[in-house]
Amino acid sequence: MAGRLLEEDPELAYEHTLAASRRGGRVAVVREAVGIAAYHAGKYADSLRELRTHRRISGSDYNLPLIADSLRGLGRVEKAIELAQSEESANLEPSVKVEMQIVLAGCFADLGKLDEALAALESLEQLNFNRAFSFSPRLFAVYAELLAAAGRTEEAARWEKQVAVAERALGIEEETESFIVDLAPEMDEEEEEAPRARDLVDSEAAADSDETPEEGASSGETAESGAEDDTESAAEQTGIDEEDGLAEVDADHISGEVSEITDEDAAK
Repeated sequence: MAGRLLEEDPELAYEHTLAASRRGGRVAVVREAVGIAAYHAGKYADSLRELRTHRRISGSDYNLPLIADSLRGLGRVEKAIELAQSEESANLEPSVKVEMQIVLAGCFADLGKLDEALAALESLEQLNFNRAFSFSPRLFAVYAELLAAAGRTEEAARWEKQVAVAERALGIEEETESFIVDLAPEMDEEEEEAPRARDLVDSEAAADSDETPEEGASSGETAESGAEDDTESAAEQTGIDEEDGLAEVDADHISGEVSEITDEDAAK
């Protein structure tokens, strides 16, 4: 359910993932789901905290683009650029690297550096007029927007038209898993995308939605009474982390409090 709500009602999706986190605070994919939902809801401090926690638990760099864009959303554009140009980002798999470069281009555009923004996208071999990946419509659209902002209107119009061409070639309707379609004949490889957290957490979120109104109210009251300590609250508001040289509550501490909350719920 949380996955289906991400586009329609991101705030409600976020509430569903929080409910799932009360059951599985130690599970990496649950922390990832909370972070993704928080990102879509515009809660960038929360998404930054949760996605960094997921990265520490799982060791995965898959969500680095969302971490960078969360920093950007908090107004920390220079920090986002630093992450996007880091060694970790240089070694991302192709589809994730594309997302990171889109974030990097957005950061440069925020600073009025349109040449650098265009260069960030033009460095991608996937920015190919004759080849469509699952992410190509978004990539082409961002590139067209930047071209228009730079006054290159004819080029912008060509790339804008190619967005629709890529969408038709991919058969995009609502959602598409990662794959590649040639707009020219010489393609000989495919890319696969890992399962998304939004799909894996659906069963947890759906179970939470079956609670009675009384049970839902009880869970809300219990979650509120089990709020994390002052250090964690400060991290939620600012998105600070030990990666910034500042303190953050350890994930095991959070999980311990989640377990206590669950025990109290069961006792009631």
